[in-house]
Amino acid sequence: MEEKNFQLKTKERADHRLKKNKHFGYIYKKGKRKSTKNLTLFIVPSKFKTYKIGFSVSKKQGKANERNKLKRRLKEIVRVNSLPENYFNYVILAREGAHSLEFCELEKQVKDLFKK
Repeated sequence: MEEKNFQLKTKERADHRLKKNKHFGYIYKKGKRKSTKNLTLFIVPSKFKTYKIGFSVSKKQGKANERNKLKRRLKEIVRVNSLPENYFNYVILAREGAHSLEFCELEKQVKDLFKK
């Protein structure tokens, strides 16, 4: 029974992910941009009742383990604070220097992005 609950939770999270490069490209082209010092948020209205969110971290951020750690932190901040609204698609782009931020500072910047 515990396996079923775990599968439902992971499937639920996977439903909100942007996966394809063309979706990211569309949001970069058509989206409204909001920025803080280390992060940029792109927002596009969606025709579906849920939200989709993607995370983009360039290779300038460091080695793969540092980039993955930053993505995990961003995903957790969004999940815990339930920031995205339905009917929108989002991409969070991490700028150079974002990997060196403490978790609380990163959380503050993400919250500021979604408030704008």
